[in-house]
Amino acid sequence: MTTLFAFAFGYLLGSIPFGLLLTRAAGAPDIRSVGSGNIGATNVLRTGHKGLAAATLFCDMFKGLTAVLITRHFSMDLAIIAGLGAFLGHLFPVWLRFKGGKGVATYIGVLAGLYWPAALAFCVAWLAVAAITRYSSLAALVASAVTPLGLWFCDLPSVALLFLFLTVLLWVMHRANIARLLDGSEGKIGPKVA
Repeated sequence: MTTLFAFAFGYLLGSIPFGLLLTRAAGAPDIRSVGSGNIGATNVLRTGHKGLAAATLFCDMFKGLTAVLITRHFSMDLAIIAGLGAFLGHLFPVWLRFKGGKGVATYIGVLAGLYWPAALAFCVAWLAVAAITRYSSLAALVASAVTPLGLWFCDLPSVALLFLFLTVLLWVMHRANIARLLDGSEGKIGPKVA
């Protein structure tokens, strides 16, 4: 029962569609009708509102972090379950017919709550890959791929297994980005060159 409560708590927090709520509050177009139709920060950025995109990124991270930190007060196992719930809630929110975001920000938030040095390492890896390639999606894919391995070497097997599962889901959610990376049509970070 406690495990179910932790999962439900995490899921409900994770399912709050901040990208949609913030853009609506600002009078911007429905985020689901813009770009990829995704509710995450990257798609919010496509509306031209950098502040809204930053706020979405922060809120999506914070909901994962909050779910973990509150339940971690009771036990690490419950924190792991709540983190899983938060991530799944973001990907498959009940309020939006289970069509949510791709999960990168919530992934980082959950990671920060369970082991903050790994979240810092994720961000460093993301920045390095993004700086070299200018592909946001590739940076997220590479950073997530090394995260479970790093957690395993830090002797956190339960957290490593959770993030192995979350990484697989994150890659599945990025399948269209992967296809575009492979055919060279993925958009890059920064201004377009004429």
